[in-house]
Amino acid sequence: MASSQRDVINFSALERELQGAIESEQKYKRENEAKLRAVNQKVSYDQFRDLVLSCHLRPLEKKDKDGAPRKQPWNPVAPT
Repeated sequence: MASSQRDVINFSALERELQGAIESEQKYKRENEAKLRAVNQKVSYDQFRDLVLSCHLRPLEKKDKDGAPRKQPWNPVAPT
């Protein structure tokens, strides 16, 4: 029995779609948790918005601060 082009599964496209759906779901959960935390803190709208927009950021760890070489100067525009 001959298979047509419709019957062929494009696994790479399917995997990309799955990864996109997973990332979208993770973003939704992360933002929703940030919204709930902000509401419990009784913050202003601007603070609420900032908390939600920055929910993807993680705090620095000690190893990130101490003894690590700088990858970028503090002010790359200023003359040396």
